[in-house]
Amino acid sequence: MTIQINTDKTINSDHKMQEYFTSQIEGTLKRYESLISRIEVYVKDENGSKDGINDVSCILEARLNGRQPIAITSQAGTLELALASGMSKIESALESILGRIQHH
Repeated sequence: MTIQINTDKTINSDHKMQEYFTSQIEGTLKRYESLISRIEVYVKDENGSKDGINDVSCILEARLNGRQPIAITSQAGTLELALASGMSKIESALESILGRIQHH
């Protein structure tokens, strides 16, 4: 499973941030590894340098083997919360896809 993290210019995409995102994604999606070829993460700050509530947007797109990709969007006040919310949503989407696969 390849993980690609993309940020806008307002987000500091340093090595530590990349490692944090990668470890969170790998840990959460480990059991779906055989289904997923690639995870694309797009993170941006909707308000730039201005403060705002839930202004960090995180889009997660999972490229599934032999299936349509799925994408979810989450917003929160911090990178970590936006990622956590996004991981929860993508895990739910994968669960429902897995359920449909197993029932066919």
